[in-house]
Amino acid sequence: MHILLVEDDDRLAAALTASLARHGHQVVRAGRADDALRLKDGADFVLLDLGLPDMDGLEALRRLRRVSAVPVIVVTARTEERDVLRGLRGGADDYLVKPFRTAELIARMEAVVRRGTRPLAAPGPVVVTAAGGVRIDLSTRRLEVAGRPVELTRREFEVLALLAREPGVVRGREEILDAVWGDVLLSASRSLDVHIAGIRAKTGRPGLIETLRGTGYRLAVGSVAAPEPQPRARAERETAGPAGPTAATPLDPESGTAGGCGCAS
Repeated sequence: MHILLVEDDDRLAAALTASLARHGHQVVRAGRADDALRLKDGADFVLLDLGLPDMDGLEALRRLRRVSAVPVIVVTARTEERDVLRGLRGGADDYLVKPFRTAELIARMEAVVRRGTRPLAAPGPVVVTAAGGVRIDLSTRRLEVAGRPVELTRREFEVLALLAREPGVVRGREEILDAVWGDVLLSASRSLDVHIAGIRAKTGRPGLIETLRGTGYRLAVGSVAAPEPQPRARAERETAGPAGPTAATPLDPESGTAGGCGCAS
């Protein structure tokens, strides 16, 4: 693979470049974020450090994700949970803390690539309509909520797509990690939880993906949207007659209309 290594530490970059080359990879190194954004088009994979001299690596990741879906693994010394969550939510496919073993990095890269080259699941519906006005187009990877497009990261969409192929069917945690990350050993990490939370937040539908504690997740098939308040004018029309508000009129049990009206209520 052609790997773009974004790392400002010369010694670490040289050592990592040599290790990756021994595994048959071609490495281009960028020591600054602006150089990385310029060189992105020739890369099959990006290894991104966060401590860059010209721009925070998380901001560089956000800018990269606006224009490219290239796989990205963050490799950094930052161990704070906040940074891990921001990296994954910002579009990283994985997050690896320094110091790390080269063999582990290679394995994680292979898992990311493997996930991107195999189908998510058995053939199923192309377009899925879920509760809360959610429309998922699996062929074009488009998501709409109430008619408006919603942007997800690549991994977030893959998680959603896996659940959407069989709405209401529970998918186990390890099953999702194996299908989307290619690594069930990540079950102890929070990667899946972070991506589920991201989907819920971006869609504005907290109940779209249901959590079954100790079992897994499923795409909701019932209503998950909070009831919208009725406009005042509409509410008044529904409770008022021609001359103003009146007492409620019983419905005709046969027609389902207000007695003597002959029109739908």
